[in-house]
Amino acid sequence: MSRLSAIQPDAATGEAADLFAKIRKAVGKVPNAYATIGTHSPAALGAMLATEAAISAGTLSKAEIETVKLAVSEVAGCDYCVAAHTLAGKYAGLSPETMKLVRAGEPSGDAKRDALVQFVRVLVTTRGTVPAAAVGAIREAGYTERQLVEIALAVSSITFTNLVNRINDTTIDFPAVA
Repeated sequence: MSRLSAIQPDAATGEAADLFAKIRKAVGKVPNAYATIGTHSPAALGAMLATEAAISAGTLSKAEIETVKLAVSEVAGCDYCVAAHTLAGKYAGLSPETMKLVRAGEPSGDAKRDALVQFVRVLVTTRGTVPAAAVGAIREAGYTERQLVEIALAVSSITFTNLVNRINDTTIDFPAVA
């Protein structure tokens, strides 16, 4: 059960109502995580949506973005984001088996995706400067310097929602993940 209050999106006013309307138009509903964030900080929700727009406008594919978000969410232990991004990963073309392997940090048979997962896991599980070997491996897999920055932005974005959902124990409103 969620720990933080959230207004019903239909009862929102002002900036929160405007943001909720945009979310509903884009995805058909206002997910519980967004309702919670928007209830308490419409500015934070707006910044998050702007960050998501920047990520989507970048050079990473939808499948790569969802791979990053699944890997980070699994490492963080955010069951809400794992469920949300498993559904999003399906729409981005990732198979259920591939998503299980991404979440586990195991090889998927796609060398470029596997390099992305390993890089993201190093990025979120270590402290200090990322080892040169990790940066070299992802670059050798074909990722550009621009994409390394975009990967960092995607990690940053999903980390924010992971943290809010871990604080809140947000009620999951996406299909269960096996």
